[in-house]
Amino acid sequence: MAKGVKRAFRYRFYPTDAQAAELSRTFGCVRKVYNLALAARTHAWVLRRERVNYNATSAMLTAWKKTEELAYLNEVSSVPLQQALRHLQAAFTGFFAKRAKYPRYKSKKKSRKSAEYTSSAFRFTDGRLTLAKMAEPLAIVWSRPLPEGAHPSTVTVSQDGAGRWFVSLLCEDPAVQPLPATRTAVGVDAGLEHLLTLSTGEKITNPRHERCDRERLAKAQRHLSRKAKGSANREKARRRVARIHARITDRRRDTLHKITTRLVRDNQTIVIEDLSVRNMVRPQSLARSISDAAWSEFRRMLEYKAGWYGREVIAVDRWFPSSKLCSTCGTLKDKMPLNVREWTCDGCAAAHDRDVNAARNLLAAGLAVSVCGAGVRPQRESSRTGPSATKQKPSRREP
Repeated sequence: MAKGVKRAFRYRFYPTDAQAAELSRTFGCVRKVYNLALAARTHAWVLRRERVNYNATSAMLTAWKKTEELAYLNEVSSVPLQQALRHLQAAFTGFFAKRAKYPRYKSKKKSRKSAEYTSSAFRFTDGRLTLAKMAEPLAIVWSRPLPEGAHPSTVTVSQDGAGRWFVSLLCEDPAVQPLPATRTAVGVDAGLEHLLTLSTGEKITNPRHERCDRERLAKAQRHLSRKAKGSANREKARRRVARIHARITDRRRDTLHKITTRLVRDNQTIVIEDLSVRNMVRPQSLARSISDAAWSEFRRMLEYKAGWYGREVIAVDRWFPSSKLCSTCGTLKDKMPLNVREWTCDGCAAAHDRDVNAARNLLAAGLAVSVCGAGVRPQRESSRTGPSATKQKPSRREP
């Protein structure tokens, strides 16, 4: 089989009562081991200034299994427990590299329920997947086929808030290969009135998935608020709310997958704006609409698919005035309120659509930096040099 990229294929499955009970126990044990290891590493650093690595926590796990209090850890497969320790090690590696915050404890109600199995803890034969500690294979709904001849290297089982069970199989996909190079490039401006506006003039409608189900969601949340905490009716109402949220998420993800795949296949270079979504959702007026647009998820999908197919994604600096700059003559307007959707340039009298003009400016800025690495942000009279249009690491000066 030709070597391709590692790709996860997720499917829904319907476990038997025995399988559901076994997986639920595994989820609880994974969470317990992760929290115990995190507490041990934290206390070792606070009390003794000692760094505890994965090998030390693995030895701790062996000792925990021998105690009477934690003897139940022997009832589940040991592989997901070891994988939990590896995930914690990866979290600390990201923290020490200043890529992430300090690892947090897993919550029984809020944390994602999942367990990861390596090749030694499952058997995959003729499309039938059997996990360790289970006598029967999982009843998987094969909504799409795996790559021909593929064999999973890891299997991740999870359950979402709506009670749905999923299994994710990580394997190599030889079909994912770099596409033939083209000369096409496109600038993409993200917005709320239209989800995306391309430099070609095309506007992609914002589906507003959350707004479509907002009335149904509000009704379900009102019913949930009236139920007594800890009751069976409250759990039913919570599941009803979770199913609506899952429906919104699934539709949003499907839309973004279709858009990003088309952009990557049709263009060699894609220029986007480096938006700080975390800061943009702080004002309450637009927070709900911005979250529903999922700009961060759009960028994440775009970047990993570009890596798959040999495309280039350029992120232009968020302070680049793409909306206020005339794409025809380069005249910079002082102000551009959000309610102004069309405007006329004072310098060349060119009529502009706000979003199309911004997308064209983003494309020009991204291509300029891609070709020569120069900053293309318009210069004011008070400064001769300005910041680059894209984020760049500061270069070392020669002594």
